[in-house]
Amino acid sequence: MDAKLFTDRSFSFSGTRLFLFLTIGLTVAAIALDAVAGRPFHQVASLTLPLWASALATAGVGFWAVPLLKALKAGQVIREDGPQSHLKKAGTPTMGGAFFVPVAVAFALVLSGFSANVVAVSALTLAYALVGFIDDWQIIRYKSNKGISPRLKLGLQVFFAVAFCVWLYVSHPVSITTLALPLGLTLPLGVLFWVLAAFTLVAESNATNLTDGMDGLAGGTVAIALLGLGALIGTSSPDLMIFCVSMSGGCLGFLVHNRNPARVFMGDTGSLALGGGLAAVALITNSLFALLILSGLFFLETLSVIAQVGYYKATKDSNGIGKRLFKMSPFHNHLELTGWTETQVVGWFYVIAAVLAVLGLTIR
Repeated sequence: MDAKLFTDRSFSFSGTRLFLFLTIGLTVAAIALDAVAGRPFHQVASLTLPLWASALATAGVGFWAVPLLKALKAGQVIREDGPQSHLKKAGTPTMGGAFFVPVAVAFALVLSGFSANVVAVSALTLAYALVGFIDDWQIIRYKSNKGISPRLKLGLQVFFAVAFCVWLYVSHPVSITTLALPLGLTLPLGVLFWVLAAFTLVAESNATNLTDGMDGLAGGTVAIALLGLGALIGTSSPDLMIFCVSMSGGCLGFLVHNRNPARVFMGDTGSLALGGGLAAVALITNSLFALLILSGLFFLETLSVIAQVGYYKATKDSNGIGKRLFKMSPFHNHLELTGWTETQVVGWFYVIAAVLAVLGLTIR
C-alpha cells in the first residue's frame, strides 16, 4: 500500500475504501493462515468461517440496533476542547458495543461448543462490557462527557479482573506460574501472577478505550490484533482461537456502521470489553509477550496520555499552568490537530497494527 495515499492532502481516502481494504486484508490473511496451519477454511475450527459468520451477523443486527439507539436518543456528547472537526459528530448514537459484543460472544460460545475457557473469557468480556455500559448510560442520561467516577470504574474493573484471576489460578495452576518469553525462555511469577494478571486486564481494557477516538479506529485495529492472537494460539487452543476470530468478525461487522462517517460509536461498552477479551485470552494461553507486541498501538496511545499529563504537571508555573507535550492526547488526536485527516490517521494505524500482528506471529 503506497504511503503517499495517506499523506497526500489532495487524496481523499474514504472510510468505505479503508473498510474494504481491511475486510479484504483480514479475509486473505485468515485464509492464508488457515492454509499454512492445514485447516480447511470452511470448518468451524478455523480462522475464516467464524470471522465471516460473526461479521455478517453483527452487520445485520446493526441495521436494526443503530436506528433503535438513535430512537432512544443515545447520542454521544463531544468534548468542546477536542478537535473542532469532531463537534459535528454530536448526537451520533453511542453504546454500539451493546449489540456487537453480545453477538460476537454468542458466536464464540456456540462455535466452540461452550468450552470452559471460552465461557470464562466471555464472562469477563461481558462483565467489562457491563462496566462500559454503566459508564455510557451515565453520559447519555445526564448529557455530559463524564460518566461514572474514575474510582468506581477502576474498582469494578479490578473486581472482575480478580474474579477472573481466581478462576484462572484454580483451573490453570501450572500454566500461569511462569511467564513465557521468546526463544523458549520463562520467568517464574509466583505471587506476582496476581499483580501482573490483574494489571494486564485493567490496562488492556483502558488502552483500547483510549484508542477509541476516531471513526473506525478502535474497531479496525482491535480486529487485526484479535486475528493475530487467534492465529498465534490456533494450534494449542482452538477453542480460544474461535473466540478471537469471532470477536474480530464482530468488530468487522460493527465497522459496517462505524466506518467514517460513523453512524454509531462503540462507546466504553465496546472498547472496555474488547481489551478485556484480548487480555483474558493472552493470560490463559500464556501469550502476554505476544499481546504486548499485538497491542503496541494501544500501548503507545496510553503512553501518550501518561506523558502528556506528567509533562503538564512537571512544567507547571506559579499560576498552576503547565506546558503540553502534544497538542492533545491520545496521540491520534495530536496527529489530527497537526493537519492529518481522520481517515489518514486511521489508515496508517491499520497499517501499523498489521505490521505488529506479523511481528507478533514470529515471536514463537
